[in-house]
Amino acid sequence: MVALVWLIAGILLAAAEMLTGEFSLLMLGGGALITAAVSYVTNFAAWVTALIFGAVSGVLLFVLRPMLLRRFAGNPPHPTNIDALPGRTALVVESVGAHEGQVKLDGDIWTARPLVETDEYPEGASVTVMRIDGAIAVVWKGP
Repeated sequence: MVALVWLIAGILLAAAEMLTGEFSLLMLGGGALITAAVSYVTNFAAWVTALIFGAVSGVLLFVLRPMLLRRFAGNPPHPTNIDALPGRTALVVESVGAHEGQVKLDGDIWTARPLVETDEYPEGASVTVMRIDGAIAVVWKGP
């Protein structure tokens, strides 16, 4: 009977993990499932199985969970697509002003606007991409 309670608790905790995604409930569910297996095989008292649950869940929470978080919750190691463009150098191919301009960035022509609206960059100037705003590269020549 005690094993069945631990089994149900483990399944419910593991299922509830889908709502949070931070691996805490999954570790507690794993502790409950391991406790259910130990309780099924042995004939320990309920308080002993509660101690087993606490110990196993503690190990899972403080040893396994940090490793899983590092593996699955981190940002991608290298920025891709438009996230990789800020900081790159571009060549002005059409004079960049507050309402017009184009730059060549990694072989592609982008519509560009200056970071400071009053700035203007002549054709042939080298600028730095500060951010991508939709389909517009916001550029700055620097100090």
